[in-house]
Amino acid sequence: MTSSSPLLLLVLILALSSSSPVLFVAARAGAGNYYHVAGSRLTHIRMYMHETFAGPNATLIMSVPSPLGGNATFGSVGVLDNELRNGRDRQRSALLGRFQGVFAGAGQVNPPGLVSAINLVFTAGEYRGSTLAMLGPVLAFGVPIERALVGGTGKFRMARGYCVMTFLETTSPVSLVNQLDLFVEMHPAAAY
Repeated sequence: MTSSSPLLLLVLILALSSSSPVLFVAARAGAGNYYHVAGSRLTHIRMYMHETFAGPNATLIMSVPSPLGGNATFGSVGVLDNELRNGRDRQRSALLGRFQGVFAGAGQVNPPGLVSAINLVFTAGEYRGSTLAMLGPVLAFGVPIERALVGGTGKFRMARGYCVMTFLETTSPVSLVNQLDLFVEMHPAAAY
């Protein structure tokens, strides 16, 4: 027996006695992959965020301009209340909820650092009455944006995970569509 064996044994004992899950089992279900972690499951949810960034029906506005003036973003604050739908065609898809939150210019470098705090509010469908909280960057310049899912309410109580948001198309001179792929680790509801 080598001298590292007691250390390995200690690590195994700590891992097995830990209250947090350590064993992952992968299973294929339908068209998606689901990863089960001791009493929870990773669920993939796809939605489409429809945004109007100008005009009388704008769903995104810059509420506080940067105190630096010009085209500066550092110190600016904006708000948004976009639609979440089950399809990329606004007229032919069902409304599932709202993509509501704030974003702020928090970086002085180029490209500018914009951060966001978003609530995904489900008003219809399987997750009606539930919310997910999301934090992360706003701009990624031509590549998908990844944000952390840091909690939720209702069916998403104690949830965690991540969101990958991909720009799809500009649907008019003042609106656009993004695809949201949510990967949510959901926990069974605790008895209170």
